[in-house]
Amino acid sequence: MHQEKQKKSVRDTRKRLDAASILILIGIIVLLYAKVFYSYEKTYGKNKTRTFGATYMTMNNNFYPVLNNEIRSAVEKKGDRLMTLDPALDQKKQTEQIYYLIQQKVDAIFINPVDWKGIRGALRAAKKAEIPVIVVDTPVYDEDLVSCTVVSDNYNAGVLCAKDLMKRRKSARILLLEHKKAKSAQDRIRGFLDTIHGRQEYQVVARADTEGQTERTLPKVNQVIKNGKMFDVVMALNDPTAIGALAALDQKGIREQVLVYGIDGSPDGKGLIKENMMTATSAQSPKQIGKEAICSAYRLLDRKKVSKKIIIPVQIITYKNINRFDVNNWQ
Repeated sequence: MHQEKQKKSVRDTRKRLDAASILILIGIIVLLYAKVFYSYEKTYGKNKTRTFGATYMTMNNNFYPVLNNEIRSAVEKKGDRLMTLDPALDQKKQTEQIYYLIQQKVDAIFINPVDWKGIRGALRAAKKAEIPVIVVDTPVYDEDLVSCTVVSDNYNAGVLCAKDLMKRRKSARILLLEHKKAKSAQDRIRGFLDTIHGRQEYQVVARADTEGQTERTLPKVNQVIKNGKMFDVVMALNDPTAIGALAALDQKGIREQVLVYGIDGSPDGKGLIKENMMTATSAQSPKQIGKEAICSAYRLLDRKKVSKKIIIPVQIITYKNINRFDVNNWQ
């Protein structure tokens, strides 16, 4: 009987020791997991320094530096980094820049395409690398290849210019200044043309592709004048183009005879409106586009939902309401 009690006591002791060993083992596993999880979070989680890439069609337009600075400010506040590249209106160069950003393993890429269709191959490469792409200012043709698009209401920008024109003049001979490779520019011109459609008193007499650049606009407008095309309205895809047109008209001494419309609401454009030289501009906000773009980027990286397309409203600025706006800065 005494031996049986001893054996039972030994068995009970072993069970307690086994249970204690299991608890110790579980504790060790939990501690190891916590250590590994902490290390992962430190390296890859909230404490990781994120790197963003950006490539805009050109930095030779104050709109893009302002937009980029809005993104940079938000990025640097979080201790992250932004790499900004300028393809100078060269789609081949922009494609190379995107491949470079992919090789650098950036966390997200902001793209303002030189050619809304020509960028397809680079977008596919970014998607294959699982790098989110946020398009700003002008859409891409293959929207399924990007995570988010943030643009102004470009179509309505053209509509507002056309409506203002029809209030001022009962008829017009119009010169259109375009940028055919940029979808935003296409939408602006389309909004303008759709609004005057069916009104024979408003005739488009000439068109020229200026790529949205002041220095490329001046000779194009001079050539239209040299060709004998008579016009009394210029509808320009953006403010830099409108400014180039004004310079050409001024050279010929006919500036005061022509209404000139732009789209941007740039400080230069607003200044010319205040001086009663430029007729009107549909104002967009590069600051708001930048804010929405970087907010969407961080939400994507945090695996939160974002809108596929974000459209920022525009407003018309004329001499009548110019005093409501800050002439020296962008919206």
